[in-house]
Amino acid sequence: MKSRFLFPTLAVVAVTFSLLAVTSWYWILSQSPLNLLEGGVTDYPSAAVFVPKQAPVMVSLLANPEKLESLSQLTVPISQRRQSHQEWQELKNNLLAQTGLDYYQDIQPWLGEEVTLAVTSLDYDRNEVNGVQPGYLLAIATKDRELAKEFLQLSYSQQAIANKVDLAFEQYQGVNLIYQRRGQNSKQPKVWASAVVGDFVLFANYPQVLEEAINNVQAVDLNLTHAVAYQNALKTIVQPRIGLAYLNLPGASAWVGKSATSLTPDIEQMLTVTLSLNPQGLVAQTALIGVAGESARTPLLTQPVAALKYLPSDSILAVAGVDLNDFWQKIVNGIDQDSPLAQFINQTLVSLQTPVGIDFAQDIFSWIQGEYALALVPNSDANQLDWLLIAEKTSTANTEEAIAKLDSLASDQSLSVGNFDVGNSQVTAWTKLKTAARNQLVSLNAEVKGAHTDRENYVILARSIETITKAIKPNHTSILEQPNFKKAIASLPTNNDGYVYLDWETGKSIFEQKLPIIRVVELAAQSFFSHLKSLTLTSLGSENGIRRATIYFNLDFS
Repeated sequence: MKSRFLFPTLAVVAVTFSLLAVTSWYWILSQSPLNLLEGGVTDYPSAAVFVPKQAPVMVSLLANPEKLESLSQLTVPISQRRQSHQEWQELKNNLLAQTGLDYYQDIQPWLGEEVTLAVTSLDYDRNEVNGVQPGYLLAIATKDRELAKEFLQLSYSQQAIANKVDLAFEQYQGVNLIYQRRGQNSKQPKVWASAVVGDFVLFANYPQVLEEAINNVQAVDLNLTHAVAYQNALKTIVQPRIGLAYLNLPGASAWVGKSATSLTPDIEQMLTVTLSLNPQGLVAQTALIGVAGESARTPLLTQPVAALKYLPSDSILAVAGVDLNDFWQKIVNGIDQDSPLAQFINQTLVSLQTPVGIDFAQDIFSWIQGEYALALVPNSDANQLDWLLIAEKTSTANTEEAIAKLDSLASDQSLSVGNFDVGNSQVTAWTKLKTAARNQLVSLNAEVKGAHTDRENYVILARSIETITKAIKPNHTSILEQPNFKKAIASLPTNNDGYVYLDWETGKSIFEQKLPIIRVVELAAQSFFSHLKSLTLTSLGSENGIRRATIYFNLDFS
């Protein structure tokens, strides 16, 4: 009789222990940074319910900073772990530098798995008399509501004593609000209002901003979570993530310009960006909504274009794909011509095309409809760049006629057009003859302004003989063999429209010189840029009017 009950009893015990083991293991993994190794989490920002659908900007961190730091400690070499820990400490301290809060004492004990910051409005009270005052909302998920409430009460009490301000307690829509009522001689508090709503602690720079956030939760049609454009963008980005940013581009532009209203209210363009972990760095997925004339389009390529094999491995900027004219038109139409990026592109083009009197967009880009690979390559002068362009010959474009026109344009600029051999290839060079006097003798020198040649089914054009020689030299090391570029290709989707590759490690000083705003960005994210080796962008076509792209950031912690 005993044996009849023994096996069922043992089975129940075994199942019970198995369930306990699975549950315990799941709990351990959920508390561990190892659950981020797949790239991040599958959640979207829960705090979006507090954010109005017309908000200019929302940025969310979807993982506890402690987990991210622990994961970084697991992935960086042992010799670099102390430095990595110091960088994380500096980041946490810098983020709270203007709040008077101590991260480890005030925030860490109750901090949950999400931190969301939003610009909720361009001018929260729409009052022209007191100037432009954007509304800011910070929503922090809490794993312990009671600890969070204790933190709020203690923090405000200390500030009230120190600043001699009155604490105001108010009920709004069933939520307890706490904010500081200023005295006549007191300074404006750094945080005006706060509340614990559900599993979030909310902070706002004005009580009205906090009240609006509570309204957004209760009237679902008002919040970002239920915005159609936001939902459509999220449907196209399914990879695990650790962060998400949502920008209403006209509104974000107005916020940056400190304007109370958008300069382009009739334009509706929204950009959603998610950030995922990668064994070699970070991957950003983007979804752009509101591009005029955008239709469904699948990626054109399933592998890197063959033209890349001619780009040297020391190229600091490389762009490759199909139909350069179409790519250029998208850049022209998609970038604000007054933006720093547009100015950088225009200045770079002018500096490259002026010596030969050629309009790149009209005289070169317009006829390249097949494969192309375009690069900026350092020349013998470390602070100068040469351009290199590889263009596939196609039946739809008269390549010979286009090249003959370039030779004619060079001749019109008083440049000599002549042929000579480089190895087994005949190269046509555009040269400017100069005289030089030395020891009462006059010599004649030829300064090369541009050159071109043919190789297989491609036309190769370059700024100098040195660069064109790099491209056609037998057994040369191409960018396809460059370690950073190979990592990028392996980390990006196979089906795409080509690549834009930036070798930050090599070209940093040149980029800083050409685009000074980069220095400002570097200061704001110094710990990131100190590890950045390269970045690569690829377009993934369009789906339901949403243009998608992926950016790979190659980081080095060795």
